[in-house]
Amino acid sequence: MKILVVGSGGREHTIIRKLKESPRVDKIYAAPGNGGISRDAECVSIGAMDKEGISDFALKNNIDIVFVAPDDPLAAGMVDALNEKGIRAFGPKANAAIIESSKVFSKNLMKKYGIPTADYEVFDDPSKVMEYIDSKNRYPVVIKADGLALGKGVIIALDRNEAQAAVKEIMEDKKFGDSGNNVVVEEFLTGPEVSVLAFTDGKVVKPMVSSKDHKRAYDNDEGLNTGGMGTISPNPYYTDEIAEICRKTIFEPTIAAMNSEGRPFKGCLYFGLMITPNGPKVIEYNARFGDPEAQVVLPRLKTDLVDIIEAVIDEKLGELDIEWSEDAAACVVMASGGYPLSYPKGLEISGLDDNGQVEGATVYHAGTKLENGKFYTNGGRVLGITASGKTLDEALAKAYSAVEKITFDGAHYRKDIGKTK
Repeated sequence: MKILVVGSGGREHTIIRKLKESPRVDKIYAAPGNGGISRDAECVSIGAMDKEGISDFALKNNIDIVFVAPDDPLAAGMVDALNEKGIRAFGPKANAAIIESSKVFSKNLMKKYGIPTADYEVFDDPSKVMEYIDSKNRYPVVIKADGLALGKGVIIALDRNEAQAAVKEIMEDKKFGDSGNNVVVEEFLTGPEVSVLAFTDGKVVKPMVSSKDHKRAYDNDEGLNTGGMGTISPNPYYTDEIAEICRKTIFEPTIAAMNSEGRPFKGCLYFGLMITPNGPKVIEYNARFGDPEAQVVLPRLKTDLVDIIEAVIDEKLGELDIEWSEDAAACVVMASGGYPLSYPKGLEISGLDDNGQVEGATVYHAGTKLENGKFYTNGGRVLGITASGKTLDEALAKAYSAVEKITFDGAHYRKDIGKTK
């Protein structure tokens, strides 16, 4: 088979690495890919949002499956465009991807169908937001931009000044563009966070192994929210008992709710959960693999990913048994100095071999370019260094050992991935 993966980050590199393991795959393309991906797939210079370019390439090159990995092209209808041309594609159509691209939609969906989530209100007028927050007078309070914002459109305000600043930044200064036309104001939940990715064909849902993401830029969960600074799998807080509660109260009801709304979801659905004192609740949905969650979940997958992709597309997921490794996995993200704000690009990376690897771990490239046989930084999150082990401690020790062998100017990474408070 020939497969085209749309996207250019660490998630896409992880998907490509897993596809390479399949005996059913002859050729993998990436559009547009990155430096590290170019060692595992043929990169083609088509933008991830170029529906026509992707469709034309798929038709001309007899691509069997297009895997649409990032949120923006899914929300923009990339899968719809491919299906209209008769091209098989993995990922939800635009009317289902709205579960991620509109926080207002997803919150209203949960309220309508009784799926447990934080109490909330929706606003389109900045002055009304502060009136509501003042009337509640409960801090911390969570303020979310409605639309896609690269995982950074959520602000936890600890007091009134921070709430006012957040409203100004999102709704008036339009830091996240039109994503900030509406905001969701939510109660602040407490408890351990869990990420659960799930395969679904719109009829059945098959959760993957759990993971834990570390969002804040610095150790001890300090600093700004990022796209993710590291992950572990499994999540120590996600017990079999919690998993069963989630299946009954969250996973299956969400798939049923989307069907009831005439928006069947096919692809990978991400559940961002919090295990509160009152049981598991949904913080957010994503319409695709998380990044860097994919970097610890997919390495544990034993079943051929191509078989799963086809079962999802053909709505035969119920016929497939999906197997997972018992080993633990850990991923440490090496980021550019200054991330998630401004940071330099084009810094040479040392410590990797010609294939962009380092001994003892798998290196997933997120923001790199390859020039004259050398790797250079080309993004905020640069590399995700993943290792497996019989225990989480073993996986973490291997990952950090590999991180220490890799250098570039200003490289920044958290030293406390996997630590639980």
